[in-house]
Amino acid sequence: MGSVLKVRGLHTYYGELHALCGVSLHVGEGEIVSVIGNNGAGKTTTLMTVSGVLRPRKGEIEFDGRRIDALKPAEIVALGLGHVPEGRQLFASMTVEENLLMGACSRRAKGARPETLERVYALFPRLQERGRQIAGTLSGGEQQMVAIGRGLMALPRLLMLDEPSLGLSPVMVTAMFEAIRRINQSGTTILLVEQNVFRALTLSNRGYILEDGRIVAEGPSADLLRNPQVRTTYLGL
Repeated sequence: MGSVLKVRGLHTYYGELHALCGVSLHVGEGEIVSVIGNNGAGKTTTLMTVSGVLRPRKGEIEFDGRRIDALKPAEIVALGLGHVPEGRQLFASMTVEENLLMGACSRRAKGARPETLERVYALFPRLQERGRQIAGTLSGGEQQMVAIGRGLMALPRLLMLDEPSLGLSPVMVTAMFEAIRRINQSGTTILLVEQNVFRALTLSNRGYILEDGRIVAEGPSADLLRNPQVRTTYLGL
């Protein structure tokens, strides 16, 4: 299994604040890989650096065999690397369908809009029912569906998800993780940042633990779930 994404020795700063200190990770074709850690550990910064929103001061990012750390976010999306950010960041005054269509910006994605939209509606039937509803009036769970659906409209080969279950009800959390599983089964590789550590590691193939901008542990998710430090620090056991 080849790696779709390779991150080597990533150093990212906010001004003089050293947020990522040599982060290295990889994501294999077809995997779900989780990145877990406490608030402020650098999880969101990692995804924002990979997607080009932040520029690394040092290190390399390779996607599908190509260096992307000097590319603009739109160029990275066009290559097939999608990013669903924390907080959804929808266009609140636009309809559900308008938000979804905004995700298909590249030439390749624009040409497949009708078919991709149909697949998104098959994954989230509720969005089809609310296609003409203003996105800002949706529930939190429905807004998260729109955010993920918009990410899928770009036809990503790898989709990065930042805290997809944050603030959702237990029933909606279950539905969201099931949707992520189905997205992966349909052929999309997933890099998942998630505060629900047990759910994330149960769903994923492998995981990385990030502390203070550094990877401190990694391995198969089943091994991490048995790790005494993980059980004490992140699972409260």
